[in-house]
Amino acid sequence: MDIWDRARAVFPGGVNSPARALRHLAAPLVALGADGPYLFTDRGRLVDFCSAFGAIMLGHNNPKVREAVERQLGRGWIYALLTEQEVELAERIRSHVPSIRKLRFVNTGTEATMNAIRLARGYTRRDVIIKFDGNFHGSHDHVLVKAGSGAATWGIPTSAGIPADVVKLVVVAPYNDVAAFERAVREVGDRLAAVIAEPIAGNYGLIIPDRDFIKSLREETEKVGAVLILDEVITGFRVGLSGAQGLFGVRPDLTTLGKVIGGGFPIGVFGGSTEIMDLVAPNGPVYNAGTFNAHPVSMAAGLAVLGELETGRPYEVADAAAERVAKGIEEIAGRYGFDVVVKHISSMFQLYFKRGDVKTPDDVRKSDEKVYLKLHEIALRHGVYLAPSQYEVNFTTAAHTREVVEQSLRSLEESFRELKAALRRAS
Repeated sequence: MDIWDRARAVFPGGVNSPARALRHLAAPLVALGADGPYLFTDRGRLVDFCSAFGAIMLGHNNPKVREAVERQLGRGWIYALLTEQEVELAERIRSHVPSIRKLRFVNTGTEATMNAIRLARGYTRRDVIIKFDGNFHGSHDHVLVKAGSGAATWGIPTSAGIPADVVKLVVVAPYNDVAAFERAVREVGDRLAAVIAEPIAGNYGLIIPDRDFIKSLREETEKVGAVLILDEVITGFRVGLSGAQGLFGVRPDLTTLGKVIGGGFPIGVFGGSTEIMDLVAPNGPVYNAGTFNAHPVSMAAGLAVLGELETGRPYEVADAAAERVAKGIEEIAGRYGFDVVVKHISSMFQLYFKRGDVKTPDDVRKSDEKVYLKLHEIALRHGVYLAPSQYEVNFTTAAHTREVVEQSLRSLEESFRELKAALRRAS
């Protein structure tokens, strides 16, 4: 019995997170190890552009992160007490993200957004939230909601097991559409507790919003006294030390973080103004607790990562790598006659097989997913691991050097050539 058979015998669908299933392949990839820009798998060495869905910024098995974690393990790895490391990491996060004056460490992005929404409701004493089509905020009931028909609607659940009464408290508006968002805010009115948004959508492909849309998030929530939550689980410390809010010049009431700041270890953060955060237990009535909150190993990894990011060098390398890969893919696709749109910002990029721009989730849905998945499958054979769906994002890291990028583009050239031939045979 191979590992895939064994996995299917013990895990639903054979995996512990759906994105790992890679259903367009005969079997998912099995990781054997990782180092720098490379994954070592049952199918050989791969240049990794998935980068643990954006959780690593320095590359795999970074020596400084590993050393920090090993030092912490030598002192013990769980205390369930206050530590100096968590205070220091919080202070340094606060120094880079001005909207965060106080914060709470949790363990996942899902926990971060769940608690931020609870806190917003506790602060405003209101119940309704607005989220956006194509934005992902984790796997709790209040965000597993999609749009119904119409411009801005009361949502419908995207998972079985979510009570109808929960969904009635969620309005879903089109992403990157100022007029539709303004209408949604007017419709909800003084029942609106919070608006939660990804400042750069990174879980429905890569959608870079207009600055006017980001500006409207702040203006409209202020008009009705609602809390603005920016979900920076992906963008926090990836697009810069101050995240997307620094990039766009917007100050939310609450921010959620995760991924990069944990250095590849489990972490989540929700934070904001002192006025709002002081409502969190034990100071206030909004409850949050967790045995593993501010886990010492995650704190050690986070401090090591932040120390490197503060030099600026990782951003220079990662951003240059993403820009070169994005331009290279455009050039390669054009040579083989493919209509491809490549979106890119900082160290994030994604490609779509379509004509015209990609500015909304509808634009992503109109892309040719079957061709993308075929490219993904072929690229694996040429040693490149792209994001496993057009609805995910590719991420570069400080380990994606110029040499690695150029080799990857040569492999992608071969992949597009093979893709062209495969589609010709199938037609």
